[in-house]
Amino acid sequence: MSLYGTMRTGVSGMNAQANRLGTVAENIANSSTVGYKKASVQFSSMILPTTSGAYNSGGVETDVRYSISSQGTFSYTTSSTDLAVNGDGFFIVEGADGVEYLTRAGSFVVQDDGTLKNSAGYTLMGYEYSSTADPTIVVNGFNGLEPINLSSASISATASDAGALNVNLPSNAAVGDTEATSLVAYDSQGNSRLIDFTYTKTADNVWSMTATYAGPPATTVVPATTVTFDAAGQIVSPTSLTTTAFTVAGADMLSMTIDISTSSQLAADFSVEEGEINGNAASEVVGYEIDEAGVVSVVYDNGDLTPRFRVALASVQSPDNLNPVAGNLYTQSNSSGVIVMGYAGTSGFGSIISGALEDSNVDVAEELTAMIESQRNYTANSKVFQTGSELMEVLVNLKR
Repeated sequence: MSLYGTMRTGVSGMNAQANRLGTVAENIANSSTVGYKKASVQFSSMILPTTSGAYNSGGVETDVRYSISSQGTFSYTTSSTDLAVNGDGFFIVEGADGVEYLTRAGSFVVQDDGTLKNSAGYTLMGYEYSSTADPTIVVNGFNGLEPINLSSASISATASDAGALNVNLPSNAAVGDTEATSLVAYDSQGNSRLIDFTYTKTADNVWSMTATYAGPPATTVVPATTVTFDAAGQIVSPTSLTTTAFTVAGADMLSMTIDISTSSQLAADFSVEEGEINGNAASEVVGYEIDEAGVVSVVYDNGDLTPRFRVALASVQSPDNLNPVAGNLYTQSNSSGVIVMGYAGTSGFGSIISGALEDSNVDVAEELTAMIESQRNYTANSKVFQTGSELMEVLVNLKR
């Protein structure tokens, strides 16, 4: 048996245990880091060939692995922009260098410029929200992503362009009798404008309807229109009305489509069954909401909720083989598989929890146990090295 080989084996063992202690130290240091995934060391033997009855001691080599696919528990917060992924998927963030990374650290905060950045200074990425269809994504790349930016949402006014006004007109009213009601609409600057609707009975089952803006300036927005009902008191025509667009005090009142399809003429008093017009007055932002599908909405002081962006998620076939990067980030590696893009709750992706953060998946008790094991094993390997060194000294002293 080679004495040098014995010492090299002891050194190999000490190096291996030092690597293990290194991961234990890192894990314990990051036991409170949001979204941190623990590292561990796997050992494998190095066997040298034995010749002529002489045993050549080998050694041990180590491989560091990360438990990236192991989900941590959740801690709930009072911030709606703190996010966690419940299930598979990673947030996509961008650094100051313009490079995209994957992360599970979702402690995002709204910045002065309206962007959402986590505690490491990386910007959350997503797509502009569309009410008609999900934004088209590039499945295997980051093209089309943009920083989620809420700076333009500080104040908002939306002009009215649609509504509904369904009433019951008394069937026993005399020809010439009138009924009236009003709806509030909004112009392009968020000013409220009162629109008056007047109904005049002209014959059995027939009413004349007009709509006016009292002004100034007084404006007829729906000229006299004949509304007819059948023998059962249900409306026949028209089922909707379109108002005329006009300008008032430098602001635009848009043309509005008013649904009247469920209006009726029955033997009851005049009543408004449904009366609403969309749009809103100028309102300031009072908060943000992010739902489990990753839709980022702005909350205004008038109670309106306006979707602005949708958070994108990414995944790979083998998350544990991603490359860890400083800042609790990950990048694609040759072993991880290609990055696949998607949205929360679709195609195998997990859901997003707002007002929560994913804890580190480190078990401190387990790490302390591993520390004791590594310490004892390191000591044992040092004894092997020490014994080999003493035997070598005996061999050298034989010449004396």
